[in-house]
Amino acid sequence: MTEVMGDKRVRRSRAALVDAAVRVVAERGTTSISVTDLTEAADVSRKLLYLHFGDRDALLVAAAVDLTERWAAADAAEDPAARLVKLAQHLAEHQRFYRAVLSGSCAFAASEAIKKVFSDLNRTTVTLLFDDVDEDALDDVTVFFAAGVMAIVHSWITGAESPAEPYALAERLRRLSRIFTSTGKAAR
Repeated sequence: MTEVMGDKRVRRSRAALVDAAVRVVAERGTTSISVTDLTEAADVSRKLLYLHFGDRDALLVAAAVDLTERWAAADAAEDPAARLVKLAQHLAEHQRFYRAVLSGSCAFAASEAIKKVFSDLNRTTVTLLFDDVDEDALDDVTVFFAAGVMAIVHSWITGAESPAEPYALAERLRRLSRIFTSTGKAAR
């Protein structure tokens, strides 16, 4: 029973820190935020932040991944075109947070972690497009697509005016999707 209570407290503390990181970074538009600012916003001790995440940047990366995964889980059943629009809307809604994280001290780690989420999401699509390639090539194509999507998202998030226009990003991603879908079908 103590373990279950402990697990619940651990999850609650982690969630409070992640939520505080998203909120504080979005409010201030920067990742130059102290550990104290984050722990006070989460109403937890500094020790808990270090215990759960190791350091501030690891918390910020975890917050970016959590936010991206929440979007992915919420829109899992959407058709691909609608999902691209929902992704663009999500990114626009959280533009200040993503812009700060993708241009701050944890930018590389955050970009790599978000790219991993995109890789996991793109795996099914890539498998359908290129079903006749071996597993290693399939892994490479999945990473290639995810890195490309992340590069477009990164340039749109960090270069776009505030608020960013989500339909412009969705159209860019849809256009690429159509190109690769027709290329994949033509290769068969």
